[in-house]
Amino acid sequence: MPNEARQAAPFDLATRGLAAQWLILVLLSVLFGAALVGLQVPAGLLLGPMAAAVLVAVGRASVRVPRRPFLLAQASIGCLIAQSITLPILHEIGRHWPTFGLAVVAVIAASSLLGWLLARWQVLPGTTAIWGAAPGAATAMVLMAESFGADVRLVAFMQYLRVVIVTLVASLVASFFMPEGAGNASSGRAWFAAVEPAALAMTLGMIVVGTVVGQVARLPAGPLLVTLVGATLLQDLAGVTLELPSPLLAVSYAFVGWNIGLRFDRAILAHVIQSLPGVLVSILCLVGVCGGFAALLVVFAGLDPLTAYLATSPGGADSVAIIAASTHVDVAYVMAMQLARFVLVLLFGPHLARLIAGQAKRHRPDTS
Repeated sequence: MPNEARQAAPFDLATRGLAAQWLILVLLSVLFGAALVGLQVPAGLLLGPMAAAVLVAVGRASVRVPRRPFLLAQASIGCLIAQSITLPILHEIGRHWPTFGLAVVAVIAASSLLGWLLARWQVLPGTTAIWGAAPGAATAMVLMAESFGADVRLVAFMQYLRVVIVTLVASLVASFFMPEGAGNASSGRAWFAAVEPAALAMTLGMIVVGTVVGQVARLPAGPLLVTLVGATLLQDLAGVTLELPSPLLAVSYAFVGWNIGLRFDRAILAHVIQSLPGVLVSILCLVGVCGGFAALLVVFAGLDPLTAYLATSPGGADSVAIIAASTHVDVAYVMAMQLARFVLVLLFGPHLARLIAGQAKRHRPDTS
């Protein structure tokens, strides 16, 4: 027994001090994050720290994410989303609202059906399946799901697996439909780009105020939602430029990733592996259904195939934006539909999750 304990010791972080555990977590996060960014994996700056946190958590580390930095990270992501809600995109939604309405509701209905099936067949539990299938911005959906009692670990697993698959498929579709000779311009953020001090100060102030108001209001995912609304109003009505340097976003993503990953243990990893086939099938079905909706937009709305596919693509809005910006598509149309779907899920997601989970429980097959 002592020999076994000595052999297991290098993998048991419980024997190390808290400072050493934090150092290992940070170093692994930097290593994994840099590797994923280098491989151009979507949301690499979030997935790297999350993977590092899972590894550290399985090693029985006792580190936990401090509450205040995590809430500030939520608010930062609210500002990031607000940057996408520009006046041209809002105008695009108003101009094509019937088409937008039908397409957005169809994608939400398809994802809700798949979430209902996952819950009914007990692949994932209750509201966790619904939030995991929700076709919104992945990070926002994870934060919202946590506030409404879903298992954030399983929601994150399903959301980010879908982001990777959707982005891969969207990239393949883009390369197929992209005109020969079209550029592949990168739209990644420059790490040390110059910032406007006044805009940065205004953005940081919005993040702090949004965090405080979100806590006081006791809203689910309050810092995210309050900052999202406040930053959007400042940007679109007051003409304020939101400045989010890459290092700030990297730190924010790290705190969100750590908050998710540190909750994993061997039991939940075993459940993830067990549910993987069902989750994969549901994601591929959703991608196929959205491809069918895109075909309908091509036929009845006269869109080009690539614009239609990227607009209906289920989730991964950041990655879709990068692909759209580097190809010959109607970027405003693509982002407007992604935004419209995200806002609807944000508004009606909690009610839908409770309703569909209740229906799935009542119709669950009797295995007795």
